[in-house]
Amino acid sequence: MQPDTYWVGDITYIPTKEGWLYLATVIDLYSRQIIGWSMANNMKTKLINDALTMAIWKRKPKRGSLIWHTNQGSQYPSESHRSILKDHDIIQSMSRKGDCWDNAVAESFFKTLKTELTNHYQFNDQQEAKNVIFEYIEVFYNRIRTHSANNYLSPVEFERKNQDLAKSIKLAQI
Repeated sequence: MQPDTYWVGDITYIPTKEGWLYLATVIDLYSRQIIGWSMANNMKTKLINDALTMAIWKRKPKRGSLIWHTNQGSQYPSESHRSILKDHDIIQSMSRKGDCWDNAVAESFFKTLKTELTNHYQFNDQQEAKNVIFEYIEVFYNRIRTHSANNYLSPVEFERKNQDLAKSIKLAQI
């Protein structure tokens, strides 16, 4: 598998004293890196569109080579979301009704986030939650936390190491 071949997305909710905060994520299955995310006080389509747009901007996937897999939440088949997919030639894939296993990596990340962070934290307001979740994703989860799927490397380290290996192989073939 190569980076930017299969991405998965989903939405979860985080309790705060101010009400629910919703988090949408985009995960590259290659390394389990969270490459796009968005937080808001609602689950409107803009939430997932912002997360996907962040991932596209950050990774610039090759047109026609990326499969975007999600559940069948009402946001994902929306016209505005499909327009983004069409504009970037991204192939949409959605789980079958009632089949949560198709999106297991996204569900696993949310379980990890809640087990390691949010279940132990009482957020006073949504801004506090946003700040703490940002740090968890961008500083800890992507750069420090190891993953068994990555030979116990962090997502960022796994991608860097494999990119260096690929360059070495190309040089050896010359």
